[in-house]
Amino acid sequence: MNKLIILLLLLPTLSFAQLLTEEDKQMHFAAGAITSTLVYDYVYRKTENKKKALVYSIASSILVGTLKEVADSSQKGNYFDTRDLLATTYGGITFSVTFNILTKKKKHLPK
Repeated sequence: MNKLIILLLLLPTLSFAQLLTEEDKQMHFAAGAITSTLVYDYVYRKTENKKKALVYSIASSILVGTLKEVADSSQKGNYFDTRDLLATTYGGITFSVTFNILTKKKKHLPK
């Protein structure tokens, strides 16, 4: 059963690896990573809530990627590239989940 779970978790990495061979997609991945990192840090510092920080940071990378693609599609000869949006989202998810796992809950000292 454990091997099946590991296989199912690793299968998407094959498509991620193919997607990120293009330099443009690497830039989108980095933009999603930076956006989600900044939002995760900000939300976690304000709320001390890991779930909120995770959701907001992933949503922010999706939002930024969507806004970028909408702006691109308004230019003549350009279009909304879902693969660019996907790369931005992957960057956001990768870093958000990593920070969520590594963030330790703060212990409050008694007053």
